[in-house]
Amino acid sequence: MLDFFFLMLKQPWPWYVSGPIIGLCVPLLLIVGNKSLGISSTLREICAAILPGKINFLNYDWQQQRWNLVFALGLITSGFVGGILLNSNEPIHLSVETRELLVGYGIANQSGVMPSSIFNFNELLNLRGLIMIVGGGFLVGFGTRWAGGCTSGHGILGLSTFQWPSLVATITFFAFGILTSIFLLPVILKIGN
Repeated sequence: MLDFFFLMLKQPWPWYVSGPIIGLCVPLLLIVGNKSLGISSTLREICAAILPGKINFLNYDWQQQRWNLVFALGLITSGFVGGILLNSNEPIHLSVETRELLVGYGIANQSGVMPSSIFNFNELLNLRGLIMIVGGGFLVGFGTRWAGGCTSGHGILGLSTFQWPSLVATITFFAFGILTSIFLLPVILKIGN
């Protein structure tokens, strides 16, 4: 029985199993602790705890949001358990067209979700790496603050509570994600190749 359990954990779960589990986190957090699902505000709590000072944005009682830090630690821990300890070392399943497209972009290692030919510390030494890792990280952080939340906050919590701004934010996230992957990503990936 235990072997079946670990075998089940080592395989990707279909969307119709994992999706409802993620969706059930929203009412569970609301019912159990009157908490809202979202992760982008965690950075604000970390900065407020570490850098107490005269910055108005960080001058608040961050300890009332300690649960958010525990939630983020749980996400990091579960990512480690799922990605490292329960890793089956099998390549992810990609269509032939996607594999050919990635090879055309010069992405050689396609065995994981984050190809090591792009996501590694050596990439920080060239322009492509700086744009993708540092620039992308900055834009994600700035964008989540500007949009008042991240994809989980808007896409899961906001949509489940019928918030109009969350619908607009989620549509915008996905539309620009598609446009970026079609038009901007190929240009960035060709830098340095």
